[in-house]
Amino acid sequence: MENIKSMELQQKKGASGFKKFLRWLLVICILIFCVFFWWKYYFTYSDGNRTGLLQKLSRKGTIFKTYEGEMVLSSIASTNNVALASEKFYFSVAADSVAKKLQVYEGKNVKVHYLQKNGTLPWRGDTEYIVDEVEQEIK
Repeated sequence: MENIKSMELQQKKGASGFKKFLRWLLVICILIFCVFFWWKYYFTYSDGNRTGLLQKLSRKGTIFKTYEGEMVLSSIASTNNVALASEKFYFSVAADSVAKKLQVYEGKNVKVHYLQKNGTLPWRGDTEYIVDEVEQEIK
């Protein structure tokens, strides 16, 4: 009789030990997922400034409307202030106040401060570059 009771106790301990292991495994997996999600979408990989001609700013999106912009960055300028070699910088704008400033500066040289994320979220924009400050570049 005592052998049966001790075997039942051992089985109950084994079952609860396995349940405890599964709980810890679940907690660790959720924690890893949360850290990865934060790193992928909210960690700022880099930040900096870009200066160039603000060529386009539009508000687009099917469900989430976001501001998307395009700047022409000139690497080499001629004596007539014409860009000989240039590349485009695509960016998103999260704040409405910054987007309104950019709409005023469209077609002008501007300096923007951006944050580069590791991934994109639909409500934040189409690009990894999020512009958070803008000022008109005076030459």
